[in-house]
Amino acid sequence: MRRYKFTISGNKYNVEIKSFDENIAEVEVNGTSYQVELGKEIRTPHTPKLVRYTPPTPPKAPVLNTPGLSLIKAPLPGTIIAINVYPGMQIKLDQPVIILEAMKMENNVFAEKGGTVKTVRVGVGDTVMQGDVLIEIE
Repeated sequence: MRRYKFTISGNKYNVEIKSFDENIAEVEVNGTSYQVELGKEIRTPHTPKLVRYTPPTPPKAPVLNTPGLSLIKAPLPGTIIAINVYPGMQIKLDQPVIILEAMKMENNVFAEKGGTVKTVRVGVGDTVMQGDVLIEIE
C-alpha cells in the first residue's frame, strides 16, 4: 500500500503499510509483519491568537503632577455633547461636569473632587478616546 523509511535513534527501518481496516493496520517493518491498533487522532487546534494593540502612552506634562490638581478623564470613547462647567467655576464632589455620548447613549461624567475648574480641555462636538483628559480641577 504505502512505503516509508524511518530513522529512530540511528536505526533505519523500512515500513510498509499492507492494509488498514477501521483502527487496525497491518504493518511490515524490515520484513516482519505486525498488527497495530491505532488510537484516536490527536488534533491540535489552529485557533489564531488575538493580541490587543496598546498604543504607547505619551509622556505626562509636569504640570499634571502638581499636588492638588485633579484630572477628569474620559471613561470611554465618545463625543462631547454638553459641558456643564467653565474655567474658574466652583464645583462640588460628584457634580456632573460633562455629558459624553458613547454607543448611542448619553453618559454623565462626574467630578472626582470638589474645587475650582482650572481648564476645560475639550469642546462640544469633540471626539475623545478613553483616558483623554477632559477637565483639570484645582
